[in-house]
Amino acid sequence: MSRIGKLPVTIPAGVTVEVKEGNDVTVKGPKGTLERAFAPQMGIEVNGTEVVVTRPDDKKENKALHGLTRALIHNMVVGVSDGFSKILEVNGVGYKAQKQGKKLVLSLGYSHPVEMEDPEGVESAVDGNKITVSGISKEKVGQYAAEIRGKRPPEPYKGKGIKYSDEHIRRKVGKTGKK
Repeated sequence: MSRIGKLPVTIPAGVTVEVKEGNDVTVKGPKGTLERAFAPQMGIEVNGTEVVVTRPDDKKENKALHGLTRALIHNMVVGVSDGFSKILEVNGVGYKAQKQGKKLVLSLGYSHPVEMEDPEGVESAVDGNKITVSGISKEKVGQYAAEIRGKRPPEPYKGKGIKYSDEHIRRKVGKTGKK
């Protein structure tokens, strides 16, 4: 039995979970609405204040889908009730981030400023050298944060670039003079 898949997802107050035919799950909460279609062989039931995911048999594919389905539903419930956020740090001399409407403008040592449009359902905010990406979909928040980081990943010699706030950069020692 999947250790993750067998755990029920508790539904907090103010959140409604609706399972339609074909395993289309709609989760509504105070922050918004999320919809997702799941594998048809998984059994998804709403029992009072819990969502229970069951699998038809112990085939390898169904075991994997069992835990995945439960985790995705849990992330949808947490997203519409609390939301998700990722914090990035911009490090380096002359590196900075600015917000212009729905655009994030990054100065990262290139000959031009890098402009990124916030995707639908995701917001970014700038506070000094910190960029906060937030939204209700964990997948979209993580993807947008990864795209921002990808514009100038941190380098190991000086630590310049964009990194996650909880990321540790393994530093390398530079060259030494030959004697």
